Amino acid sequence: MHPLIKNVEYAVRGALPIRAEALSKQLKTDPSKLNFDKVVFCNIGNPQQLNQKPITFFRQVASLCENPELLKAENRHLISKLYPADAINRAEVLLKNIGSIGAYSHSKGIPHIRENVAKFIERRDGCEANPDNIFLTQGASEGVQKVLQLLTEHDKTGIMIPIPQYPLYSATLSLVDAKPVPYYLDEQNDWGLDRKGLEKAVHEARDNGVDVRALVIINPGNPTGQCLSEENMRDIIDFCHTERIVLLADEVYQTNIYQPEHRPFHSFKKVLKSMGPEYQEQELFSFHSISKGMIGECGRRGGYFECVHIDPEIMDQLYKISSVSLCPNIHGQIMVDLMTNPPVEGDASYPQYKEEIDAIYQSLRRRAIKLATCFNNLEGVTCNSAEGAMYLFPQIRLPQKAIKEAEKAGMAADTYYSMAMLEATGVCVVPGSGFGQQQGTYHFRSTFLPEEHLFDTFCSSLEAFHKEFLNKYRD
Repeated sequence: MHPLIKNVEYAVRGALPIRAEALSKQLKTDPSKLNFDKVVFCNIGNPQQLNQKPITFFRQVASLCENPELLKAENRHLISKLYPADAINRAEVLLKNIGSIGAYSHSKGIPHIRENVAKFIERRDGCEANPDNIFLTQGASEGVQKVLQLLTEHDKTGIMIPIPQYPLYSATLSLVDAKPVPYYLDEQNDWGLDRKGLEKAVHEARDNGVDVRALVIINPGNPTGQCLSEENMRDIIDFCHTERIVLLADEVYQTNIYQPEHRPFHSFKKVLKSMGPEYQEQELFSFHSISKGMIGECGRRGGYFECVHIDPEIMDQLYKISSVSLCPNIHGQIMVDLMTNPPVEGDASYPQYKEEIDAIYQSLRRRAIKLATCFNNLEGVTCNSAEGAMYLFPQIRLPQKAIKEAEKAGMAADTYYSMAMLEATGVCVVPGSGFGQQQGTYHFRSTFLPEEHLFDTFCSSLEAFHKEFLNKYRD
């Protein structure tokens, strides 16, 4: 086995989810020994696993593309009773541009869909987007992995990543043998970041012989849920320009914005393009996905990344490595088309589409508030509210007795706490140590995706567990 593979860690699907799967099996075979009747997987942003309803129009179009026999003239009288006219028309347009969904596409993705993505970006940002600079991918993760692989020249290549960070980044850097260069988000200031912290991180790394090439920013944040101000984004772009490093903007939660009046979403491309001419060579990769937002089509694995101010010769190399895997899956590409080009006012499906999107969004906002309130009511726990994304990242102050017990068990203290939570309640979260955190602090990440009607019970079980845990280990 290649030794780099052994170095890869991915806490989102680590020891706790493995134990959670085992408990799920036990519920089917011997539930009498457990104090709960369901395992709740809050370890990963997987909305439909927790019964979020798929968007009807998206599934209608996808089903027609999957079974084009339904679109034949002799079947029109039947499907017109089941499908709205705009869903039928969209499927026909897609199939005209795709052919069979069982065939390979262009390695960058279907040109028609990349054109629609470019139009979406233009509507969002008010500036031009070129379909040739857009790569469709198997979820945003594949795009991130490709770009990090591209940037890594040798084992001294450095990539700046936030702490806490989504472990896709640290895992991929381990796999390509690059050096993570951490910069710390400020929990006391809503998980913000400042220029001085970035400068300190890059200069210390370079003093130690690390060739810092890029900075990763996740906005809105994962696991922390913050949303950057436009002023902060300008400072980050200026930092990257000054230090001559590439900016990687993970923007997959761009529609998960819960305080738009306070912190609206701005894409890094939009902010970059609004800055002076001296910045218009700043290299930027931005990533988006169908897995998040109100769509939650995680299993279809669709996403894209846009290349901004990237040298044509580098683009050729990206195209080459994309060609190695032939093409992204067609089902995911179709969903990217629908995400970036949904029904609009006047379309037959628009009223239902808007109703479904609004219902999911408003429910997510309410659940974010409820869970943050629940965590802040726990003894020794503080939790920033979610400005965006799907997660909360509360800090827990653990008794020394619990920390010592964790050491005896060979676990990080937050892992010990999270495992105890799982065994007592069936709720699976991810310890903060899996994302990185300030030394001496302990956190865990939880989604707020459990069904809203179950939230009172969900919070009550967490409150009872936490009280019992503290009483057991109180110093």
